Amino acid sequence: MTASQTAEITGLYRYPIKGLTPESLPRVPLRTGQTLPADRRYAIENGPSGFDPEAPAWKPKIQFLMLARNERLASLDSRFEDATNRLTIRKDGQIVASGDLETTAGRAAIEDYFTENFQPELKGPPKVLSGRDHSFSDVARKVVSIINLDSVRAIETMLGGAAINPLRFRANLYVKGWPAWSELDLVGETLAIGEARLKVVKRIVRCPAVNVDPKTAQRDLEIPPTLSRNLGHMDCGIYAEVIADGEIGVGDAIAVEAPRLV
Repeated sequence: MTASQTAEITGLYRYPIKGLTPESLPRVPLRTGQTLPADRRYAIENGPSGFDPEAPAWKPKIQFLMLARNERLASLDSRFEDATNRLTIRKDGQIVASGDLETTAGRAAIEDYFTENFQPELKGPPKVLSGRDHSFSDVARKVVSIINLDSVRAIETMLGGAAINPLRFRANLYVKGWPAWSELDLVGETLAIGEARLKVVKRIVRCPAVNVDPKTAQRDLEIPPTLSRNLGHMDCGIYAEVIADGEIGVGDAIAVEAPRLV
């Protein structure tokens, strides 16, 4: 990929509660060293993890309810309201749980739902966790995840033409305009989106969560093994760290910034 080759943001999403519904955003401010606002702000602990909200530290995703093992999460439709910190969960169009996640009673309402409905997946009492500005990301650093839609189309071809909903990949940014797999070579490069700058730090190694259809909650594809057979790795997408503030939105151009001459 050349430094002059640009792509376009076609989708922008956050995931306020790890493992639950993505929320589409038209525009969002990016801040240096931070995730998208409220991205993975909460997680549902699956048995004691040792997480301390007063001294939040990264824990592996196995400690939480997650799509990689708990595909039934995809059958829930959740919405989080920033102004009230209220999470509302619907199933089949009906509200099944609702609560302010910053209050004991509100968290208990959500925890009670999972206690009653997610046996035998539970390893212990489910608990809603948060910690200041902590993000329950799959990686220890605060990142923005990016998926190249042309790479998703390439996976469809590998699977014999099976349609893939890109939301399987639970990215923050979905982009079009880059050749398939070219994003994997961007590690170490800087991306420019308006005033914002993001440093690409890592490829994303895919786990079984991407095998779950976000609409049907069925585990119906074998994407990581397909990537391994065809490409020799299970990477799809990239993580980037925000290194300069700026607002970004759907329709914005995303360019690989040329290195500065010294």
